[in-house]
Amino acid sequence: MGWNLLFWLVICFPANIALLASTFYQVLILSDLESDYINPFDAASRINYFVLPEYVGQGALCALCLFTGHWFMFLLTVPVTCYHLRLYVKREHLIDVTEVFRVLNAEKKYRIAKLALYLTVLIVTIFRLKSHYVFSLLFQLLSISPSWVSLCATPRTHLCGRSSP
Repeated sequence: MGWNLLFWLVICFPANIALLASTFYQVLILSDLESDYINPFDAASRINYFVLPEYVGQGALCALCLFTGHWFMFLLTVPVTCYHLRLYVKREHLIDVTEVFRVLNAEKKYRIAKLALYLTVLIVTIFRLKSHYVFSLLFQLLSISPSWVSLCATPRTHLCGRSSP
């Protein structure tokens, strides 16, 4: 139980927070570009700075869920990982400065969908973290210690001093 709790607390929770923050920042930059608060070159360079680390983090989280046997989390994250892999292989993962206004709405919708998925994954992670913590505490409370076993193994005596059969 301890390793599972460590997996959810130390690995999954911070990774999900980082992916959620990165995607939220990208949506924010695209909204600023749409409102003309930032120029296209700055927007593309700021978004492209986070694309590869996000892809690597998402792929590592998906692979880690696969190798540790967390099938539900793996099945929840594998579609985005496959889509990231497809974009990377086709060399469409970076935003082009000259075409940023043409693909602005599509990129914004794509990142909002990823934001919703990462939020769902974060909620599932918090639920799993809480459930593993509660079950590990419950297991510790209900576990039988050696002193408790020795007390149960001694014959019970009645108030008059006779032992029960």
